[in-house]
Amino acid sequence: MTRDITFRPCRVEDIPAVLDLWKVADVVPRPTDDAGALEIRLHRDSELFVLAVDGARIVGCLMGGWNGWRGDMARLAVHPDYRRRGIAMQLVEEVETRLRDLGCTRVTSLVFVNEPGAPELWSNAGYEPDPAIQRYFKNI
Repeated sequence: MTRDITFRPCRVEDIPAVLDLWKVADVVPRPTDDAGALEIRLHRDSELFVLAVDGARIVGCLMGGWNGWRGDMARLAVHPDYRRRGIAMQLVEEVETRLRDLGCTRVTSLVFVNEPGAPELWSNAGYEPDPAIQRYFKNI
């Protein structure tokens, strides 16, 4: 763990830095990786889109969501220079706390199986694959 890192909600002015972080962190690109989509996300659950910050530098992020029934987490990323310091786990715990405060009792996380380290991190955070669920999607 590192003491200099602080956690705060993402703001609209942070969006370019978040998009840059995703590129540097080699997260799996998605069709919604653009400023407009992130701005919409911020208006929905701004307190759940959490950043890890070192001074003025955004070094990690995790998007949480809450629909009143279930929580979700996606797009966990940590800058390569800041990995192996516990920041990813701290982001997960921070979003879990915020979800719990909203009344959430079940959280799901979208995990790309081909993203190095992702399945292990989520397993270490206490999350399990759900063999009863297969995800279906449609880009509209």
